[in-house]
Amino acid sequence: MTEIIKTTSRNLRKKQTNAENIFWQLVRNRKFENKKFYRQHPIKFEIDNVERFFIADFYCHECKLVLEIDGKIHDQQKDYDELRTIIIEKLSIKVIRFTNYEV
Repeated sequence: MTEIIKTTSRNLRKKQTNAENIFWQLVRNRKFENKKFYRQHPIKFEIDNVERFFIADFYCHECKLVLEIDGKIHDQQKDYDELRTIIIEKLSIKVIRFTNYEV
């Protein structure tokens, strides 16, 4: 599974949206509040003894914070996004969502 996670994360970093790039330029290298952010970072969890993962757009371990920047595709997957947020928040990680337009 580790190789799948690495490959998926790398592909998502290569295909980042303009909004993700703008946000990344603002927070990378501890530019925001001296906090370390990771982009396209895996969030692992286990359900029914099966290890699973989500890839967060941005993650700050120090703050236990996931930042998601949602494009139009998210208009069609609101239920999935809600479930994903619930699971991540059960891991004691706060989730904040912005639209591409807001960025």
